[in-house]
Amino acid sequence: MGKNAKNIATHEVAAAVRRPGFAALIAVTIFLGAFLLFQVQPLVGRFLLPWFGGSPEVWTTCMLFFQLFLLAGYGWAHLCIRFLTPRRQSLAQIGLLVIAAVTLSVVPADSLKPSPTDNPILKILLICAASVGLPYFLLSTTGPVLQSWFARLLPGQSPYRLYALSNAGSLLALVSFPFFFEPHFTRLAIGRFWSAGFLVYAGLYAAVAMIQWKSSPAATLASKSEPLKPAAKISRSLFWLWIALPACASVELLAVTTKITQDIAVIPFLWIAPLSLYLLSFIICFDHPRWYVRPVFLILFMAGIIGVIIARNFEENLGVGTLIGLYLAMLFFCSMVCHGELFRLRPESSHLTAYYLAISAGGAIGGILVAVVAPLIFRVYHELHLGLLASAAVVMMAQQGLKSDQHKRRRIWVTALVIVGAIGIVFQGRKSVKDQTAIVNARNFFGVLTVWEEAPQDPKLHKLLLQHGTTFHGLQFQAPAKKLLPTAYYSPTSGIGRLLDSMPKQDHRRIGIVGLGVGTIAIYGKPTDQICFYEINPEVERLARKYFTYLSASKANVQILLGDARLTLENQPPQQYDVLVLDAFSSDSVPVHLLTKEALEIYLKQLGDDGVLAFHISSNHLNLKKVVWRLAEEFQLHSAWIECDENPQSGTLSSDWILLSRNAAILDTPAIVEAANPPITDDSRVDLWTDDHMNLLQILKKKDE
Repeated sequence: MGKNAKNIATHEVAAAVRRPGFAALIAVTIFLGAFLLFQVQPLVGRFLLPWFGGSPEVWTTCMLFFQLFLLAGYGWAHLCIRFLTPRRQSLAQIGLLVIAAVTLSVVPADSLKPSPTDNPILKILLICAASVGLPYFLLSTTGPVLQSWFARLLPGQSPYRLYALSNAGSLLALVSFPFFFEPHFTRLAIGRFWSAGFLVYAGLYAAVAMIQWKSSPAATLASKSEPLKPAAKISRSLFWLWIALPACASVELLAVTTKITQDIAVIPFLWIAPLSLYLLSFIICFDHPRWYVRPVFLILFMAGIIGVIIARNFEENLGVGTLIGLYLAMLFFCSMVCHGELFRLRPESSHLTAYYLAISAGGAIGGILVAVVAPLIFRVYHELHLGLLASAAVVMMAQQGLKSDQHKRRRIWVTALVIVGAIGIVFQGRKSVKDQTAIVNARNFFGVLTVWEEAPQDPKLHKLLLQHGTTFHGLQFQAPAKKLLPTAYYSPTSGIGRLLDSMPKQDHRRIGIVGLGVGTIAIYGKPTDQICFYEINPEVERLARKYFTYLSASKANVQILLGDARLTLENQPPQQYDVLVLDAFSSDSVPVHLLTKEALEIYLKQLGDDGVLAFHISSNHLNLKKVVWRLAEEFQLHSAWIECDENPQSGTLSSDWILLSRNAAILDTPAIVEAANPPITDDSRVDLWTDDHMNLLQILKKKDE
């Protein structure tokens, strides 16, 4: 090709894509796509949480879905860029945009609600695919496709800063959802905003595709005028490092999230902190090479591992804030090292889509290991420590340019590290705490359940306890004289104990209980009573029957219905309950769908005219009293708030109960009146919680509460 033809082609490319605003158009499209990509995650999670008992594992499974579809999107981007001509790339993406825009529906259909027999992981994946699968797939292609077009049309500029920009958009979406969108807008309103944003994004994406279409002949002509330089071949070991490094970071992200939201402080807001730090590490590492200083962050990573060891061995002596800080610091340093090494190993732009495909594959592998594999093969949470071990080994393997003798020494060190670390993890177990020994651990989708034995050497205090994360599900003394005493949150001095012992109706009672625990309330049953427990976790029923005797010793006719309590109650005919106990709020992983206006309407339909709703609302971090009182005000119900103090000799744990009834006389018995506290009146009135809108920020407890 002559010099004039080359100049003409080059000028045509410049006219098409180097005009002011083209690079900005790509940047805005990538940023908006990333924002929508991550905003839809908590939005869909909010719709799905009520259908699966409000369990934190719903978030983990949603994360797995998004990682898998991110992988699918990156895979499509790689194939599209590699095998289609630039014009066909534009046609393919515009076609997907049109289909996604026409079929857009972010709200899951009611017909997709699960049944008790459904596998929760498979069902969540199915619902996510049916509701947001195609839009999410398309959003996930944005980064690699547009960065590839950017690199081809603007060869003098690095596309990798756009990846940092993409993660900045993701971080903004993640942080803004609970602190701005959720407190001020309903789920449906957020869904409409998201749909409108998607249409704007589709228009921007289509504009970029059309510019790319128009510029492709000139760009092709210009590229042909340049001497061909064969792209460097990617070694197999390098490709596996592209997968292994993000996989290790993904494992630590999900494992730390599980640790701090179940074993330390089960606060929904803590789901955001780990993912925010994870994204921040991507932003820092991919913005510029100067931000990742390898020796500094390797030292910080080792310090983070030491911090986790300290947290593991001194958990009982450290405050909640300190524990959370240690785990989050370790996650950030681990992510910085993994993603910093990943950036150091980045290829030239011709391999850009393969690079991003490997990164997304690593993230998906990490999600599968934590969400699917770990619950099947482990009885406790080993994945956090295994992830740290793998991260350290892979980072050691990531060092390039070593001499042959250094390679040999590295293999020896990595092998020694893996052996010693694996032995430590295998024998770690759960240490005894406060004269407690774990006698059984059981794990499924809903988490790890542990049966503890306490004070076996003291017959008067010898007891078994059932625990899930930081939540005690109940305890039972083992001495025959005390074995059938109602204990924990359900002692005779508790709100539910006073109600059942003093209510005017003492025979032929119908009692419903949301939350089985160890079945303690069943011991209050009399021969003519009917008691029905609603329990979402089948493993709780198995352990309650095997290690505790409240259910078998009850004089009442006891029934247990598995599945989400609200869905089950909604589908049942009116039960005319004399007492309906809501005992699902004794941790801070609050199944908020059980505290909404719509939920209370369901409860009242199942309640007799003189029936009582008994809410157990003990919580370390959330002031649920305000929510319940607001519901009582809305439905004009009478209330009694009863606090109970701890008494180790009788096995009583401190508890908060609020009793609600249409009939004030039911709550006017001496036992209830003498224990009831007046409602607290202050200026911090909370919103009425509905299925479509709730504001957790309003009920965060202050230090003096």
